[in-house]
Amino acid sequence: MIFDDTDKKLLEYLQSDSKQTNKELSNKLNLSVTAVYERIKKLEKDGFINKYVALVNKDRVDKSFVAFCHIKLIQHSQEHVVKFENEVSNLPEILECYHVSGDYDYLVKVIVKDMTAFREFLVEKLTSINHIGSTHSMFVISEVKHSTALKF
Repeated sequence: MIFDDTDKKLLEYLQSDSKQTNKELSNKLNLSVTAVYERIKKLEKDGFINKYVALVNKDRVDKSFVAFCHIKLIQHSQEHVVKFENEVSNLPEILECYHVSGDYDYLVKVIVKDMTAFREFLVEKLTSINHIGSTHSMFVISEVKHSTALKF
C-alpha cells in the first residue's frame, strides 16, 4: 500500500474525532465520499487502524488516582516473564504495561479510585504475583499532557 500525505491527514482527522462522517472528511480532504470510504477501509485492512474507542473521562467514573509502578522480577527466565505478563494482562486496574530496560523490568500504569484502592490493589493483587522481586510506585500529582494521537 502507498501511504501518502492524504492518508496521514485522514488518520489525523480520525484520531481527533473518529465519529466524523465520511462526508465531513471528504470536505476536509477535497475527496469524494467514496474515496474517503475506500481509504479508510484500506487503512483498516492494512493494519494502520487497529480499532476505534471512546476515551472516558476518568474523573467522571471515579477512577482519578493514577500511579506508575516499576516492577523487578525475581528471575528473568522465559517461564517467569511469560507468567508475569499473562497475570498482569488480566488485572483491569493496569491500563498499560511495558517491558523496559534499566534497573527495573516493567513499568505499569495503574488507575483506581483513590490511595486506599491503590493500596488494596498493590497488596491483594500486584504483589501476590509470585515472580515479583520488588516494586517502586510513583503517584501522579497532575496530568500535564495526555494524548492518544500520533502526529505524522
